[in-house]
Amino acid sequence: MSSSPPQIVLTSSPDGPITAYDAASGAVLARFSSSRSPRNGLTLIGNSFIAASHVSPETGSGSIHLYNWWSLTALHNLPLPEPVAPLVASPDGLYLFAGGLSGKIYTLLIPSGELLQSYSAHNKPVSCLRVNEDGSLLISGGDDGTIAFVPIFQLVEAQNEQNPTRLMVQRFLAHDGSVTAIASSVGLCSNTIITTSLDCTCRFWRVADREYLIRTVRFPCAIMGVAVNQTHTELYAAGSDGSIYKESFKVRSQKDMNQSPELIRWPRKHNSMVVGLVMVNGGLTLVSAAEDGNVSIWDTETGQEILSLANIEMGSISHLVVANTGLGTQGVNDTKMRKGDDNVFGEEYGRFSVEELSRSLKETVNLEDVLKLAERDRSRAIDMLESSIAMYERLLELILKEAKRGGSSC
Repeated sequence: MSSSPPQIVLTSSPDGPITAYDAASGAVLARFSSSRSPRNGLTLIGNSFIAASHVSPETGSGSIHLYNWWSLTALHNLPLPEPVAPLVASPDGLYLFAGGLSGKIYTLLIPSGELLQSYSAHNKPVSCLRVNEDGSLLISGGDDGTIAFVPIFQLVEAQNEQNPTRLMVQRFLAHDGSVTAIASSVGLCSNTIITTSLDCTCRFWRVADREYLIRTVRFPCAIMGVAVNQTHTELYAAGSDGSIYKESFKVRSQKDMNQSPELIRWPRKHNSMVVGLVMVNGGLTLVSAAEDGNVSIWDTETGQEILSLANIEMGSISHLVVANTGLGTQGVNDTKMRKGDDNVFGEEYGRFSVEELSRSLKETVNLEDVLKLAERDRSRAIDMLESSIAMYERLLELILKEAKRGGSSC
């Protein structure tokens, strides 16, 4: 039998650290510090880096923090002209795309952070970003309800740096409210994307026709995220009411697409808005994150909660991603894993064991503790030395004063 590789759940927060969990046991592996990330502001870059949008609480300025797996503090702080929220990386891990409050999208070279170019994609803040299945298009959603497509090769070509107006930007109105999430799929029909919105709808679009709406699914609340299983027969939606909705459908023809599917609301729910969903374990389980800081793992067949990863120290949650950590047991297809099929969004993640990561992170924490202790000892020694020097200076002053007095008497 085949088995999916071990996986690590990463959550970001607007007021706390990035937290890494072992998806199997729920154990906290690490907390990456110093990032205050808005919604959709967390992504993985190839198998090397974690990127998080950061908004300074003091100045309100925007930047991107770049981490690797072996350090709990940011390796690089990449400044930007404005605060950004959604992030997504190119499949090769060489480029990072960031969506700004002005509606602009920025292309950065990784790991240097060099800003290659920017372009206006939306009339309001960029709300979400996604790279399609074959890695050829950057798809963005905005608070203005529009979806925009741009060929990625244009975003990384040097000749377009000084002339962003030459970009082939395709844009259309998709929703009546802000676009909250975008998923890319090839199973429902050729080159399909799925979009969700605050207008309480989930819509299916055929990318080849740009504006061809395949169908609309309506929900009783705003939908903040979406995940699709590997066989593309089940869709899971993250409700602003704390519920997870499951829609089962089997597509054989256009007629099937137009039929009303069965919509199920799982009986158990979060106590706050669900901000993210990701399929794990080959589609057998689903990870959900709620705004109040709770993370749950569910059985997709029964809708029962398997594990709760709630942690009061992590604060609220703004986004959720999952990293594949290794090849797993015999039978896992390496090519399948590199394509990221365990994740509906098709991102490529690094391959390493949970035990190795946990051990290395613990060693990092221990080393940081040793360095902090050494720094405290060094500061204490410096304080003692300065105190001794001051005492000796005072003593020398007294000796000099007594010597002058003795000379005067003689």
